[in-house]
Amino acid sequence: MGKWTRRAVIATGGLVGGGLVLGLGGIAFAPNRIGIRPEDEQDPARLSTWLRIAPDNTITVIVPHCEMGQGVHTSLPMMLAEELDADWQRVRVEEAPAESIYANGYLVRAFVPAVADVPKFMERFVDWGTYRITRLMDLQVTGGSSSVRGTGFLGMRIAGGAARAMLIEAAAKRWQVAAGECDAKSSRVTHAGSGRSATFGELAADAALLAPPVHPQLKSYDQYTIVGKPIPRLDIPSKVDGSATYGIDVDVPGMVYATIAAAPVFGAQLGAVDATSVSALPGIRQVVKLDNAVAVVADSYWRALKALRTLIPSFTATAHDAQTSATLAVAMGTALESNDAKKVFASGDAVATLGGASKAIQAEYSVPFLAHATMEPMNATVRIAGDRCEVWTGVQDPLAARKVAASAAGMSADAVIIHNQQLGGGFGRRLPGAHDFIDQAVRIAKVMAPAPVKLIWSREEDMQHDYYRPAVIARYKGAIDSSGAPSVWISRFNGTGGDAATLPYAVPNQDIRSVKTEHHVRLGSWRSVEHSQHGFFTESFIDELAHAAGKEPYQFRRDLLKQAPRHRAVLEKAAWMSGWGAAPPAGRARGIALVESFGSIVAEVAEVELVDGRIKVHNVWAAVDCGYVVNPDTALAQIEGGIIFGLSAALFSEITLRDGRVAQRNFDDYPMPKLADAPRIKVEFIRSDAPLGGLGEPGVPPIAPAIANAVFALTGKRLRSLPLRIEAE
Repeated sequence: MGKWTRRAVIATGGLVGGGLVLGLGGIAFAPNRIGIRPEDEQDPARLSTWLRIAPDNTITVIVPHCEMGQGVHTSLPMMLAEELDADWQRVRVEEAPAESIYANGYLVRAFVPAVADVPKFMERFVDWGTYRITRLMDLQVTGGSSSVRGTGFLGMRIAGGAARAMLIEAAAKRWQVAAGECDAKSSRVTHAGSGRSATFGELAADAALLAPPVHPQLKSYDQYTIVGKPIPRLDIPSKVDGSATYGIDVDVPGMVYATIAAAPVFGAQLGAVDATSVSALPGIRQVVKLDNAVAVVADSYWRALKALRTLIPSFTATAHDAQTSATLAVAMGTALESNDAKKVFASGDAVATLGGASKAIQAEYSVPFLAHATMEPMNATVRIAGDRCEVWTGVQDPLAARKVAASAAGMSADAVIIHNQQLGGGFGRRLPGAHDFIDQAVRIAKVMAPAPVKLIWSREEDMQHDYYRPAVIARYKGAIDSSGAPSVWISRFNGTGGDAATLPYAVPNQDIRSVKTEHHVRLGSWRSVEHSQHGFFTESFIDELAHAAGKEPYQFRRDLLKQAPRHRAVLEKAAWMSGWGAAPPAGRARGIALVESFGSIVAEVAEVELVDGRIKVHNVWAAVDCGYVVNPDTALAQIEGGIIFGLSAALFSEITLRDGRVAQRNFDDYPMPKLADAPRIKVEFIRSDAPLGGLGEPGVPPIAPAIANAVFALTGKRLRSLPLRIEAE
């Protein structure tokens, strides 16, 4: 992308550190989403940092998020094009570069309740402030199901509506008529009274000289012609014909290959390594020693990997070398018995009420560490030449990757160029704080400069050096009152939980607390984050309370949701979809679960059977309230994908520790669901007036408890640990 010029200045204001001064009381408002960059008559007019309109009427939407299969490179352009009244057939998409002006501050409003809903006159001021914060923090994040509900809803719509208003005003000035007499439709402005019309491309340069509206008129849902339609995703054709480029596909002239082995126990450092054993092997260029790893550089990846496996590096001892999953579980359990617990939520007097309860139950649940296991292992290609560092990779935050690369290269961030590619899976593994592979690649490239270096992690390295979903133990206590309703809910668990650990159900006396637990395993965000653990805990224990009360699990939940009509409607919808109440086929049973996460409410019903002692999930019905749906096909795919992803955690995957290190190495001992394991999935969406919710993550949490509850209904056995397994009698 070209550099900004002085022509990027709007007539009524200008760029102020990436912001736009609109002349409203001297307050600097939103980042320059409404700018212009026409270099000459042939150069596309840029009506915002996210929008470029060419003279031939081609509309390009610049999306500040990565594409990793979630369809954001289609859904966000849809939202902008809708408010712009663009002809969708003329819309193209580009991913924004790793430049500070593309820091996505709208994610703050998507996650922080205090700024999520502000008075209209404060909106642009808040947008400006959150943008400056994320710019300082180098955040250009794709994650947390924030793209559509953050950047899309709060930013793209505004940019599209503002550009539409500017194009109409430009046409009105050209024709010397009132703007109210003009209309925009299908990338053309028309004046019915005179029959005149002009394309957006013909008007863009004039529109760029006008003052952008602070609060452009936006459409109501019933006026949408693009949003809400199952428009084919723009990224699919290249994935079908093989032309899509991922980080692992990058090929730079003169490139050499590297692969790496880091210390098997987190916290250890590289000791000694004898490189003479591989120096004479064909194609070997260099053995590079890093603080906690050794890498081999060669003229092909396979030669580098073969040589690396020949090396016998030693690593320093740590205090964790004897740690196992069993010893860690003991430590986690002991921590839960301490008095050092942080309050997450409390109401009433749970402890006293439990003491006087006539019927009380308790249960302990556990979930293991989990790897992200992306199909594309970690990789990055780096070229350092002179005072410039270029990085080709696929990450969920290019600005954060730029910062990591700059630090490793010993350069300023301005000297680093990130060429972000499509991601072969992210799920949180490529978020900020987890860019160790970028750091490694840059440090290896410094040694090999000026030759470009492509670092590829082996599957074993990827599996054993992840930033894992935390292992958690959770203990619950509950009580049933004389009417059969739950009166007490007490929980204590390792790690953090926040909103994920709270209840949608009306239980008067609650005491929910978290306990900090220290260990050496690297932790990171995993699709749906804490909701993947606490959805299992909460929906399993509410099911146990229902059975303790002698009540039907669906009706028990429904009765506790009178104060939560959205939750109740979603629960009812899922039950109706599954035929809840009617007998399932012989040998099968159904379980239900309800979880709110990332602004969306999802209920799932799972129908299971035991086949040769293993749990087989035949059907899953899911009801979803995410406000409204931008692209039905993409929304459906996200929920279906989330269910399959959650199925892996429910039935298959587990990371364990042995001798301080991760025991699993590849997909033979870290199994994933296969095609034969996939259930039939039916998804329906409930449209509500609630703010837009996410879809990339909310399909994950309900599936594990729904399966566990179905297994209990089928066998009478309560499974409280993931992955779910039926133990032999």
